Amino acid sequence: MLDLTKLTRQMQGLSQHLTQEAAASRQRLELAQQHFLKACDRQEEFVQKQEKWRDRIPFMNATPVEPLNSCIEIPVPPKVHTVIATDGSQISPNHHEIAYCYLLNIGRVVLHYGQNKHPILDSLPEIFYRPEDLYISRQWGIKTEEWMSFCRTASEATVLAELARSVVEELRAKNNTNPQSPKIPTLAMVDGSLIYWFLEQLPFDARDHILPPILQAWRQMRDAQIPLMGYLSASRSIEAMNFLRLVACPHPVPDCMSFCPNQMEKVACKLFESLRDTTVWTTQLKPGQRGPLWRSNARILDLYEDLQIYFCYVHVGAEIARIEIPVWVVENTSLFDEALGLMLAQVQKGYGYPVAIAEAHNQAVVRGGDKARFFALLERQMIKAGIRNVGTSYKEARKRGSIA
Repeated sequence: MLDLTKLTRQMQGLSQHLTQEAAASRQRLELAQQHFLKACDRQEEFVQKQEKWRDRIPFMNATPVEPLNSCIEIPVPPKVHTVIATDGSQISPNHHEIAYCYLLNIGRVVLHYGQNKHPILDSLPEIFYRPEDLYISRQWGIKTEEWMSFCRTASEATVLAELARSVVEELRAKNNTNPQSPKIPTLAMVDGSLIYWFLEQLPFDARDHILPPILQAWRQMRDAQIPLMGYLSASRSIEAMNFLRLVACPHPVPDCMSFCPNQMEKVACKLFESLRDTTVWTTQLKPGQRGPLWRSNARILDLYEDLQIYFCYVHVGAEIARIEIPVWVVENTSLFDEALGLMLAQVQKGYGYPVAIAEAHNQAVVRGGDKARFFALLERQMIKAGIRNVGTSYKEARKRGSIA
């Protein structure tokens, strides 16, 4: 039980700390804006330096592929369109439960606008209980709980591609019946980044279980010409800000390994590194506008082969959202603009957050009552199979009750 009386005594110190941080952040923002203007005038020069000295730069920085001062209006989407999304949730394995297993639940959403068609709002549960599912990750030193979340990411992509194929096949069948039927714009959305940073820490064999199904699913969407988009709310990324560190570098070339071997020292380019990308673009963009496109240089993208990831920042009204898209969407300008319009419409319909992603989460989430019913169903099946002494551990049973 939380003692709020004791906690109140610590709030004053916290509020003072936040006030000081806000003042320091304003100073860093002013400095970043100065470097931003400098970068706009000499953008190509700094991009060339970045490319030439990238092996000597230890921090992650992205490459702008459009003018830094770009503020592009997002077009209004067509009234007739379709949006699909997936999201996942799980029940983690627990030795204190009646059986050691875990469950993945993938929420599926297909929303048809202006088509007089019923939406898809459901979920696909899958239970994992075999030893090869539960213990395969231990050979690489990965906990089962972590491995479960990695598998969930792959399942979300696979189910999203299946939904995309079903939409295309349905439209194809309709066109065979009526050849005059127009192509219906469709957008596939996921919550979060398309850059799976956790893969960097995984052994090669473990990556081969997770990444190939994801890339295969993306290629299926590419073949179907359904744009894929990752939506990041409250993004903490600093890839674009790190590009400005090259501008702030006081040395003739950004050779960090030679000039700044100790990154803990207070060098000039570190004065504003704690600023998020979204903080600067809040001052540049108006609602309904996007900033320039950036190519991510994350090392893990070397494994993505022909599916490199680009991103931009969009003022969706309530916030600055980071939008990530694969290269094949970026290369098709009309498809990219159409996808951004559909995304912005989703945010407006969802009052600040894409409604398709929110509904996919609601379909996927496993609440306390769902978890209890899952284990009750499992218990009945185990008893029916003739297994005796079915029940939770004494520790788990005791935690669920209280004598206080």
